[in-house]
Amino acid sequence: MRVNATALADLSADDLAALLEEQRAAYEDLKARGLKLDLTRGKPSSEQLDLSDDLLRLPTSTRDAAGVDVRNYGGLEGLRELREIFAELLWVEPEQVVAGGNSSLTIMRDCLVDLLLFGAVDSERPWSREETVRFVCPVPGYDRHFTLLESLGIEMVTVPMHDDGPDAEAVAALVADDPTIKGMWIVPTYANPSGAICSQEVAARLAAMPTAAADFKIFWDNAYALHHLTEDEAKSADILTLASAAGHPHRPIMFASTSKITYAGAGVAFLAASRENVAWYLQHLGNGSIGPDKVNHLRHLELFGSAQGVRDHMVKHREIIAPKFAEVDRVLAERLGGRGVATWNTPTGGYFVNLDVVPGTASRVVALAKEAGIALTPAGSSFPYKQDPDDTNIRLAPTMPPLAEVTAAMEGVATCVLLAAAEHAAGRDR
Repeated sequence: MRVNATALADLSADDLAALLEEQRAAYEDLKARGLKLDLTRGKPSSEQLDLSDDLLRLPTSTRDAAGVDVRNYGGLEGLRELREIFAELLWVEPEQVVAGGNSSLTIMRDCLVDLLLFGAVDSERPWSREETVRFVCPVPGYDRHFTLLESLGIEMVTVPMHDDGPDAEAVAALVADDPTIKGMWIVPTYANPSGAICSQEVAARLAAMPTAAADFKIFWDNAYALHHLTEDEAKSADILTLASAAGHPHRPIMFASTSKITYAGAGVAFLAASRENVAWYLQHLGNGSIGPDKVNHLRHLELFGSAQGVRDHMVKHREIIAPKFAEVDRVLAERLGGRGVATWNTPTGGYFVNLDVVPGTASRVVALAKEAGIALTPAGSSFPYKQDPDDTNIRLAPTMPPLAEVTAAMEGVATCVLLAAAEHAAGRDR
């Protein structure tokens, strides 16, 4: 770390002007390198995808344990043996799990559309008959959640995301007296992008809190539950048991997938919920499907063999991507440490690093990076309607590029952060 770095706020006018010129020169050098680097989305790298290439030679059979031919129609709930594996991993019973296609986002959309058209198992009427439908959205959060709600005309209300999960008291205050608030999002384990881990206490509060909407839903997107970056593996809160014990068994609907475990474009997505919610989902799913890709289910079953097989597989992922996250932290610390221009998390799991820069400069940092050939997720993406009120948040996704490219990209990002901060400080002091 740069031990002699001085915070920009402590620089004299002359020193600030010198720093600004220094960073302008560094930025011109950066542009001259002709970089073409991408930190926009949390995609697995080719090396990670290679870990699952045995899928291309599987399955070795065409029948499940009961002797049913997986090539044929049927089995709307998915292959039993694969559901048993992920039931163990998600802390639920196999009867509470549905195994579907490759995208959990598709299942989330199906659930929202079904709620709007038909209502939930505990609804008086379809949500679309309500004058307004709103969702609580912890921020910073997952941009695709927000895009999905916006596309369906569901309004969004924000609450802060803390290290132990959403601000539970803020959520409880919002939902207590407002029947238009029908649900909330949460990525409970290694949240996108903050890396937060929802504590058992926060989960219990969300499961038990009184809500004006009797059919309030928690969309529990456990996308990163198994994506550990250290040997100290976080355990997801058992939201289904907590909600059932609190008298709200139908409140949570959990989602997960193997998208970042096997093949991102050919994995298996899962829904987990109360048995009544599962029956509700399958009833509506059955109107448009005669069954999922059970051949793909069987090949995943043969690849993993057991829940422990999944855990062992994820250790291989950790060995590939943990050095990339360490490199992000190293470069940011060396280049920005002590400058007072940025803060960032050091996640213990998940796919992102959450970078907060000087308020009012995030958009400028992203624009500078783009001009220098470094693609970043647009500023504001981690907020509903892509509107970060402080223009401070940037999501970094270091998993896909090779380690050397992560280093080059982060060196460039650090230069852009410093330049934008120096510009901002110089303009402020005029």
